[in-house]
Amino acid sequence: MKISNKTLKTLEFDKIRNILASLAPTAGAAALASELTPAENIDFAHRAQRRTTDARRLADAKGMPSFGGVVDLSGVCERADKGATLTPRELMDVAAVLRSSRMLKDYIRSNKLFDTVLDEIFERLLPDKKLEERIARSIISEDMIADEASPALGDIRRKIRATNSRIKDTLKTYVNGSYSKYLQENIVTQRGGRYVVPVRAECRNDVKGLIHDTSSSGATIFVEPMAVVEANNELRMLESKEAHEIERVLMEMSAEVSAIASQILLNYENITELAFIFACAELSRRMDACEPIICEDRRIELKRARHPLIDKATVVPINVALGKDYDTLIITGPNTGGKTVTLKTLGLFALMAQSGLHIPAEDGSCVCFFEKILVDLGDEQSIEQSLSTFSSHMVNIVSIINEKNDRSLVLFDELGAGTDPVEGAALAVAVIENVRDAGALCAATTHYTELKAYALDTEGVCNASCEFDVETLRPTYKLVIGAPGKSNAFAISAKLGLPEHIIERAEGYVSEENKHFENVIGELEASRYEMERELERARAVREECERQREESEREIRRKLDSAEKTLESARAKAQTMVESAKASSDFIMAQMDKVRRERDSERLGEELDRARRELREHIRNNEGKYNPVTERKRDEKYVLPRVLKVGDEVLIVSLSRKAVVTDLPDKSGKVGVQAGIIRTKIDISDLELLEEESVAEKFSRQRGAYKMTVSRDFRDEIDLRGKTGDEAWSAVDKYFDEAQLAGFSRVRLIHGKGTGALKNALWKYLKADGRVASFRIGAYGEGDGGVTVVELK
Repeated sequence: MKISNKTLKTLEFDKIRNILASLAPTAGAAALASELTPAENIDFAHRAQRRTTDARRLADAKGMPSFGGVVDLSGVCERADKGATLTPRELMDVAAVLRSSRMLKDYIRSNKLFDTVLDEIFERLLPDKKLEERIARSIISEDMIADEASPALGDIRRKIRATNSRIKDTLKTYVNGSYSKYLQENIVTQRGGRYVVPVRAECRNDVKGLIHDTSSSGATIFVEPMAVVEANNELRMLESKEAHEIERVLMEMSAEVSAIASQILLNYENITELAFIFACAELSRRMDACEPIICEDRRIELKRARHPLIDKATVVPINVALGKDYDTLIITGPNTGGKTVTLKTLGLFALMAQSGLHIPAEDGSCVCFFEKILVDLGDEQSIEQSLSTFSSHMVNIVSIINEKNDRSLVLFDELGAGTDPVEGAALAVAVIENVRDAGALCAATTHYTELKAYALDTEGVCNASCEFDVETLRPTYKLVIGAPGKSNAFAISAKLGLPEHIIERAEGYVSEENKHFENVIGELEASRYEMERELERARAVREECERQREESEREIRRKLDSAEKTLESARAKAQTMVESAKASSDFIMAQMDKVRRERDSERLGEELDRARRELREHIRNNEGKYNPVTERKRDEKYVLPRVLKVGDEVLIVSLSRKAVVTDLPDKSGKVGVQAGIIRTKIDISDLELLEEESVAEKFSRQRGAYKMTVSRDFRDEIDLRGKTGDEAWSAVDKYFDEAQLAGFSRVRLIHGKGTGALKNALWKYLKADGRVASFRIGAYGEGDGGVTVVELK
């Protein structure tokens, strides 16, 4: 069932629609936003929420798509179908729709990260690049058709330029030659589309030709010399041919539009739908909102809900639930404490959820699907209808009583107010019970003590209160579920300066029963405040413990890293010492061999052999002193599962250290590896392959992750206005790298029109850049002369 416009306005849903319309990228999407109403069944609500969520995911990952200057083309297509010739403006609008269709299709297909429910809408787009490019190539602006629109038009314009040049050359002889003495000014001008020279009236017979005009003073006559009459006639004929050729080109393109009119209209509808959905996603982002759970059972649970029309810097989040443990909530507390805002938050969030809009609350917030949302908020006193405040409220209440059902949300503000307190309280209780009997969910604000007591005594009815700080006379806007609130009238009056004896006399008029009830409420509030302070202190202690634990863990990790580095350094030094000792011994042995060969003495040879054995034995026995690394041997049965390649992660068995292969095995079987900061060569028999991803694969994976990050934040245009040529190219150079990583092949450089110096500087660099396939000035709808469109390789 449709929710009334009065309810939408009372809950300020119309303001949400206005904000949404302001975010819409097209006029059609803004119109849809202005007419947005809650879905009439839960399936439609679920579908709308999924669309908004997927659009938000796409916008976060790839940026907002470009919708260009898309306008409604229903009238244009209808005229084309009837055989009318479309204007250049209308044809440019057609090209804008076709261009947006193509760009949106490229947006969803390029760098596709995940499937969405919007894929179906994107796939319904039907670009026609041939017609789009023909229109863009033929029409420069609303009043300018390009020479390339047709070969005939280009030929005509070349002749027009040649004829103009010939006429001007001829007239120069009049301006600069012997006829110049007869001229009022040495200039060439036009009258009636024909070239003339200004001749002094008294010299009219000295310049032969046709008179076309006279100045207002009569001192000057404008003469078309006979020498250029024929050329002027030729020029007028060429201009007529030009107009006819332009009309023919426009008619031809209009016929092409007529042939695909239904396709163009379908594209416009799909673009408008997508633009509206992405506007909903942008609203979600700006409100820091999330998708609510729309449930079929009767309950609402909002976690840290923030009213979207209150400034984000000042709004106080509230937690409010209704329908799970209780179906009715009685909210009490002082005026301006936030009671009405709580009611509006409940109603507005229900409307937003059913309209496909995200709500500014934490994940896990749940909203029931309501057939009716019935409200009585504000003072609708009417002098014209002779309605008092009470009467106007009662008119609304009667309407609510007649319309409610078990799928309704009913909100009452100051129920029973405006009349005798006793009767008003009794009526309020009776109305609430009637609403509960129908199975509806209900929330009501009140100052009546009777309603507080009713909530305490009745199962399924819960008290709630809005806090008020008596010391500062300011509301805290915090909603407390489960405890009734006090009006604090006496305390507020005392703080504002009302004499104490008046307050004491007023307290004497309060019945003992009511005084006792208020005292109980006061004691409950004091206990709750104390509990909250204790909870806050406990939370602070816990946070401090968590902070200290994290600092301790960081310190432990730091020391472990330091110890690992120290150990690695010691191992490197020990390895260096061992290798140095071995090298020294080999050198000594070589020298001794050399001496023995020179001294052919048998005993000397025996002594040298004995010395060699003793030296090698000494090195073996003492190697452990210099090399603290515990050696172990590889399992003799182990065989490398495959040939090693650069980037493989291996285990150096003798050192029990992981390393990365940097060089393939040489002829002696030595493999280049790097372990930490050490690069060395290890025998292949001392290595075991670790079956993990290689460094190259890790780099590829990390590059892919970086590419995804760049893709999510990347925009297909960069604004360079205000920069010098070198500053702009420095930004463009980095931008091209990010564009290629993000998978974009076409980008836009916004340099503005101005003097053209920045554009010329950029074009000079673009011509020499190997990443650039081609570039051109922007077409209409892309930014015209203020934008350069670049195709990347």
